[in-house]
Amino acid sequence: MCARAAGLPPRVLLVMPDQWPRALLRAALREAGYDAVGTRELAGAARFRPVEPDRGPVRLVVLDQAALPADRGPALLATLVQRHGAPPVILLARPTQAGARGSWARVLRRPTSIGDMVRAVEELLPLPEGERRPLD
Repeated sequence: MCARAAGLPPRVLLVMPDQWPRALLRAALREAGYDAVGTRELAGAARFRPVEPDRGPVRLVVLDQAALPADRGPALLATLVQRHGAPPVILLARPTQAGARGSWARVLRRPTSIGDMVRAVEELLPLPEGERRPLD
């Protein structure tokens, strides 16, 4: 599957409990040409269907470790990733604790900037030069 299915920008699913960092990252990714969508928790991520009219597939997940519940988090994440065709996952890890175990494509330890997060997405899911344009 190519990065842009049928000319649609790839979706990046943000799972971050804090509204403002999620909103800022979503805006920065949309400015870069990604169809970024977000939710506060893994359970809420289930509302994003793998196939939606007029939208590309979820091609990457950005997960804040704070949104990964210790008890059922790994199972919820595995279900989410499988449902969307196994996209890579970037973990935003807590600064003072070990990062959660998992098959992460990238781990960014907090504090990190919105720019660093966007660069990590661009490295894992590059857009062709001519298709880097704001969505809004």
